[in-house]
Amino acid sequence: MSDVEPLFLEPGRAFTAEEITFFAGRGERTLEQALADAEVLVSCPHSGAAIPGELRRFLVPEFTRRLQFDYTDCSTAPIVRRWAEIDPSIIYVENPHPRLVRDPNRARPDDLAERLTEALRRVREAGLFHRVDLTGVDAIRPVTFSFFPMLAVPDDAAGVAELVEAFVDAGTRGVDVYQQTREALQERLISQALAGGSPSGSLTALSFHDTMNHTTTRQGAVNVERAPQDRLPAVVALSNRGTASGDPRAEDPAVTMDPARIRLLAQAHRDGFDVADPDDVALNQPDLGSQEIIASGARFRELASEAGAAGVRFDAVQAEFLRELLLGAANAAHIAQPGTDWPEPDAAHVDDLAHRCAASWARYRELVR
Repeated sequence: MSDVEPLFLEPGRAFTAEEITFFAGRGERTLEQALADAEVLVSCPHSGAAIPGELRRFLVPEFTRRLQFDYTDCSTAPIVRRWAEIDPSIIYVENPHPRLVRDPNRARPDDLAERLTEALRRVREAGLFHRVDLTGVDAIRPVTFSFFPMLAVPDDAAGVAELVEAFVDAGTRGVDVYQQTREALQERLISQALAGGSPSGSLTALSFHDTMNHTTTRQGAVNVERAPQDRLPAVVALSNRGTASGDPRAEDPAVTMDPARIRLLAQAHRDGFDVADPDDVALNQPDLGSQEIIASGARFRELASEAGAAGVRFDAVQAEFLRELLLGAANAAHIAQPGTDWPEPDAAHVDDLAHRCAASWARYRELVR
């Protein structure tokens, strides 16, 4: 396979919880030892890039590696893996499947075939390559965020049902394992914190993402600037489902991280990333945060009385980093030109960003005490 064709897993490749869980000293320390030191559970729901080989037959032939990787948050994986190596305060679980299989940062519908059929209807009505609202039907998307068609989906109901069955079956070997592992680790860390075993008396569920301020052309150049309201700040947007100051919204007052604490976390990232402009780190802009922090936030609210009695802090926060920052200037410039490949991560840049993430959370622990 060339470096411009889509990247595939071996058909039937199944992942285990141990393979997708990362922590300092993995291979030398046990998971139980790592859990005893951990107070942040980091998850990357969109970090996987390689597509299950059994789904190859459903992809359009024009789908290139550039388009494949741009439709993931694959730049997050090497950074958070490295962060986990150097920082015993975190445990990291990584989704090995791309969001193409199923997006775990969306609520999983019981009627995937019905939702995909509706998504296809909307795409057809809008016309290929035209913007279309897929809100509520994007657990499996037929187009990328640039509205490039990915799936060669049959027109008949039987064909759609066959496609959905293949995607669901493939998902049991990757994305489902990821979600089950994340939830199991979160429950173990909750129990540890309530029993007084958390190093700082806290647990934060961090959903880690990246988004580019540019989308792709049909020639693969990632250089079409997003609308101003859709652009990320220069470093990161931290989200708790609240306002631009982290406070509850009147129409939906349930925030997933305490407002005062998310403001401290934002300041810690300004310190850790040496920002010149405070607006380089923003709150709830342009997104409020999605399913992972919604689910964790709901679970933590169920435990509010127990947590209060135990003096424990539970928070969930989404970090959406600017992909141009995570890629580095040279790699961002490379994919701004037409092409079908995707550049390898810059190891030195990855290491620097991982240390900045670790420094930001160390600074947060200082500020929150």
